[in-house]
Amino acid sequence: MRTDIIRAAAVQIAPDLSGRAGTIERVLNAISEAADKGAEFIVFPETFVPYYPYFSFVLPPVQQGAPHLDLMKEAVVVPSPEMQAVADTCAKRGVVVVLGVNERDHGSLYNAQLIFDANGTLALKRRKITPTYHERMVWGQGDGSGLKVVETKVGRVGALACWEHYNPLARYALMTQHEEIHAGQYPGSLVGDIFRDQIEVTMRHHALESGCFVVNSTGWLTEDQIAQIHPDPKLQKAMRSGCMTCIISPEGRHLAEPLTSGEGILIADLDMRLIAKRKRMMDSVGHYARPELLSLNHDAREAMTRHATEPANEPQEDCQDA
Repeated sequence: MRTDIIRAAAVQIAPDLSGRAGTIERVLNAISEAADKGAEFIVFPETFVPYYPYFSFVLPPVQQGAPHLDLMKEAVVVPSPEMQAVADTCAKRGVVVVLGVNERDHGSLYNAQLIFDANGTLALKRRKITPTYHERMVWGQGDGSGLKVVETKVGRVGALACWEHYNPLARYALMTQHEEIHAGQYPGSLVGDIFRDQIEVTMRHHALESGCFVVNSTGWLTEDQIAQIHPDPKLQKAMRSGCMTCIISPEGRHLAEPLTSGEGILIADLDMRLIAKRKRMMDSVGHYARPELLSLNHDAREAMTRHATEPANEPQEDCQDA
């Protein structure tokens, strides 16, 4: 377990709704800005590249065809030149980055979280296991293979997206792997103040229960972008507030004043000694667990749509002369 200080950054900025190229440029600029401030670990919002599908929250299904196709066209493939640009920036600046993307896999889209290590390698690609409500019209489902904590330069990192944090077993799967820093990602600019308040409660609770740091990033929409998504003022109300970019200690405390509106980069230092301080009293996957009574069955296999059985090798005839 690390015992030093890690400087973390949670990014709350607006995407470029015109496509992935503009949003990737904003990602690269934000990485450099955070790194200039000494950040070693940087988290971006949910499906930030190219943008979160806000349209699916305010449009009926019959009107979603065109924006859904636009999102498919602008979604990223992993690997790709755009993702290599992020990896190269991570290596150049020596930072660990958690980036949310819309991942296109042939004819399907997925809500994916990518963890880039400080040497530029892709340490983890995972997909949200259950898209929420309106999101089910947009994304496919992930599987248990992505419920994984990975070793990085800054320590053991895990990640979940949005309402996955309401699945206690998904969180427990990461907790049993002893995550030290948890990356949370939400869309932001959605639902209203109640969403902001719920995010705060959820992030603080996970930090307390897991005994880890939580670095959470929510997105932001400008007024022009809200009007671009839908012209009806009544529906535009559903795309305001709901932002809670925050950094939480294992003791459930804010380490910096959270960002609840506007664009910005939240910076805080993580004193890794606080993990042991918290877990000394309550280690929910160790001395405070009762595995003989309660335990988790985690199927960590990748879900496959094709299971090919290779043909048996045909016996070779002896062609030598008798």
